[in-house]
Amino acid sequence: MKQNIFHSLEGKNVSFKELSTTDAEEIHQYASDKEVSRFIGWRLMNSLQDTREHIETMVQREAEGTHLYASIVQKSTREIIGTAMIFNFDHEANKAEIGYVFHQDHWGKGYGTECVSLMSVFAFESLNLHKLYASVVDANVGSARILVKNGFELEGELRDHYFIEETYFNAMLFGKIQTKK
Repeated sequence: MKQNIFHSLEGKNVSFKELSTTDAEEIHQYASDKEVSRFIGWRLMNSLQDTREHIETMVQREAEGTHLYASIVQKSTREIIGTAMIFNFDHEANKAEIGYVFHQDHWGKGYGTECVSLMSVFAFESLNLHKLYASVVDANVGSARILVKNGFELEGELRDHYFIEETYFNAMLFGKIQTKK
């Protein structure tokens, strides 16, 4: 039931929909972009078949109840522009991690900020989580900015945590605690 709600989240400019292999070509447009995949923890999708298999894996994880995924749709064009995810659920501590990825053509347009806002409201109100968190490569300044705009606080850094393209990067750890009304 919570999946259905997550898949139907809607904001002013973006809405969510269920991930599907029928959308593999649209998803492949950003999943195969080296700049997009560089800091998100997904391997680069070199073929449409790689992307289909990755989508199948995400759908399976969601069916198992360990992850929530949604395609992010630009409302004005109905085009899939990214993927939103809530994962690493810790039911005892009542927390989960969030992530998001966008087609490079849609960076810097406010879609990420709106997406994280939708996920935060859903996580706190529908899932009744106590805390959301995100781990961001320190070079991914845009992603960090999205989190800060949504009230996430920098909680710390892990030095040389990521090794990407023969270079070490710090992990910036962000968190947001549900505020009781």
